[in-house]
Amino acid sequence: MKLKDLGLTKQDIKDKVSKYMIDTYERFDFLAETAEGMYMYDENGTPYLDFYAGIAVNNAGSRNPKVVAAVKDQVDDIMHTFNYPYTIPQALLAEKVCTTIGMDKIFYQNSGTEANEAMIKMARKYGIEHYGPNRYHIVTAKMGFHGRTFGAMSATGQPGNGCQVGFGPMTYGFSYAPYNDLQAFKDACTENTIATMIEPIQGEGGVHPATYEFMTGLRKFCDENNMLLLIDEVQTGWCRTGQPMCYMNYGIKPDIVSMAKGLGGGMPIGAICATAEVATAFTPGSHGTTFGGHPVSCAAAYAEVNELLDRDLAGNAKEVGAYFMDKLKNLPHVKEVRGMGLMIGVEFDDTIGAVDVKHGAFDRKLLITAIGSHVIRMVPPLIASREDCDKAYAILEETVNALSK
Repeated sequence: MKLKDLGLTKQDIKDKVSKYMIDTYERFDFLAETAEGMYMYDENGTPYLDFYAGIAVNNAGSRNPKVVAAVKDQVDDIMHTFNYPYTIPQALLAEKVCTTIGMDKIFYQNSGTEANEAMIKMARKYGIEHYGPNRYHIVTAKMGFHGRTFGAMSATGQPGNGCQVGFGPMTYGFSYAPYNDLQAFKDACTENTIATMIEPIQGEGGVHPATYEFMTGLRKFCDENNMLLLIDEVQTGWCRTGQPMCYMNYGIKPDIVSMAKGLGGGMPIGAICATAEVATAFTPGSHGTTFGGHPVSCAAAYAEVNELLDRDLAGNAKEVGAYFMDKLKNLPHVKEVRGMGLMIGVEFDDTIGAVDVKHGAFDRKLLITAIGSHVIRMVPPLIASREDCDKAYAILEETVNALSK
């Protein structure tokens, strides 16, 4: 839909949102009308360099031609059915995902939050069925983020975070330990603990990658104590960090992994993958979804995954990300640059506010986001080139210099 075809103005759209929508988002004064590749365009055709990618979603670029074609073809065949019939996109995507990341079974969901909810349910059910009624406790990381449904929200180790305030008691059965502190995780576990659950890079917590020792140590500890290792790859998955899944950078494999965002190429989809043994916890009636495994979303995801792999966009993310991170260290007032591949956080000193940088970059036609008081996050499409990074850097440098005056 375009404004000129509808006879509407940008202000008309803003007024409708204000009148009819429950709006919980801090919006830019920006109407995103079209997108392609590395850019989003407003109603006047003004380009904005997109280093946000729909929050790490458009990994193969906005409106990737092969993903668009797959969606159009699938819509012509069947748009939706319930999960009793077999569908071709579900089956093809299941094989592609499992064989690519070394897991045995997949269960489709609609989003990252739902995927994490399913991962928590599977782990708890597996623990209770195999070890007794009290074996459902899960240890997660402080400053982690896993979503906004009650289970995922309760797994989020940020008590007092805005997403938890005002909803009453959280779901029982979680404890929290400092990220990258293996001994603290061990100490937080009890005889009733069935799993540890972490992000390989804490996204909302400030873009902090897990250390090699922490990841491999957790895997070993879980193996030694009949516990499961749950990895939340909702934001890190599908080539963003230089491998198809971030855990592959550490040479380990989880018992269950969640994914969403970059899997669908812009269409809504989430999933969990599990080992064959742990997957037995889900039986008919124990979990389900009306739209999970939606034919159009699965067709889009199948095209997206093939694009990511065929073009080695994991390799591009690794190479271009290293170049960009090294360049970002030269920005004024930078305290630290963190990340892996094209998931990058820049922390400024106390004189520079992240929200001010975000809005200053937007005014100069660059889309980024702020997390915390002094950290900006960039998760551009994985097709980003060095030239794209140079453009983003120049805008950020101009923005920070202007804020320093």
